[in-house]
Amino acid sequence: MTKLPKLYIALESDIKEGKVTDVYFERATEVIRKFKLDNVSVAMEAHAYSLPSGYEWAALGGIEEMAHVLEGKPVDVYAMEEGTIFRMMEPIVRLEGNYASFGYMESTILGILRHSTSIVTKAARCRLAAGEKTLLFFGIRCVHPAIAPMVDRSAFIGGCDAVSGVLGAEMINEKPVGTMPHSLIILFGDQVRAWKAFDEVMPTEVPRITLCDTWYDERVEAMMAVNTLGERLYGVRLDTPGSRRGNMRKIALETRWALDMAGYRNVKLFVSGGIDEVDIMNLRDVVDGFGIGTCIAFPPSVDIALDIVATGDRPISKKGKLPGKKQVYRCNEFHDIVTSYDRVIDRCPLCGGSVEPLLKPLMLQGRLVREIPSAKELRNRVLEQLKKISTIKDFRSEPYFLC
Repeated sequence: MTKLPKLYIALESDIKEGKVTDVYFERATEVIRKFKLDNVSVAMEAHAYSLPSGYEWAALGGIEEMAHVLEGKPVDVYAMEEGTIFRMMEPIVRLEGNYASFGYMESTILGILRHSTSIVTKAARCRLAAGEKTLLFFGIRCVHPAIAPMVDRSAFIGGCDAVSGVLGAEMINEKPVGTMPHSLIILFGDQVRAWKAFDEVMPTEVPRITLCDTWYDERVEAMMAVNTLGERLYGVRLDTPGSRRGNMRKIALETRWALDMAGYRNVKLFVSGGIDEVDIMNLRDVVDGFGIGTCIAFPPSVDIALDIVATGDRPISKKGKLPGKKQVYRCNEFHDIVTSYDRVIDRCPLCGGSVEPLLKPLMLQGRLVREIPSAKELRNRVLEQLKKISTIKDFRSEPYFLC
């Protein structure tokens, strides 16, 4: 009798061995070998031919994990840097080698790229909406714990200032953030007792941010917090459930006014609980920071596909896709030019500025040939690009094409 799993998760070894695949890839591989097509070399490109509604760009995630699962396989990989902002129809990754040696990994490769990219992109959009205000990711309760570290990493790369997940933060060499849940206050049966206990137990480097919406009006609890902790109080957090919320902007304004009137202008005001981009933009002039969960953990999906674009030296593709290996060049004005792979350009045809190719060697015959940046370095890369594109008035969702 087969032993049933305790958790329905794939082990790292299962993923690397290609066990997480769709059965038709296994069947295709069987047919390929039967008809001795094992040595047919192909080029496959990953790209998004459409983006979620309202999106003009996406930010690439999952490159490090993709490289890990392809390590040791006879495949060459050319890829954009993780964290790169890209447009529709641009190749973000190219794989070259005998199809039979890596084709069965398509489901795994796409799962990694698509999920991570979707989270990085949504986090980056929230970062833009928040401006300079603090943006914290509290979303691991929204996902299966097996992938929580991946979700934390992607949210951080996309621009969140910190994450709450203990293991996720450890894996990206960051410190987790967060203060107290409602359950702590409920167990004490009294907000003041809970806040005092937290203040007594926690080390000084943990900011005293009190949760101020458990039983009473938010303004009332905020004033209770300042009267309890005084100058030790760093901030108050409003996590009012949607069913009781009313107008969150007015609640935040009222709480801010009460704190200021009492002489506590230095006390920060944080809002969490079902916050999305629109809420961030509506509240950012009133509050000091946001705790974001579901909207980043479960973002609109960036529809990345992986398609054959060449067999041997012959450009070929299914209908609806552009055949042939391609390169993407970018200038300092953020113009993107997609060219055929063998067409090398050194100047932007639109503005005349110098360009650099975005698809660069990542792996040769399954061996990593490019250093993988740290999560913090990738986050900085995303922030630099966000700053750039926020100044572009005519940003286009499609690149320019030069065959």
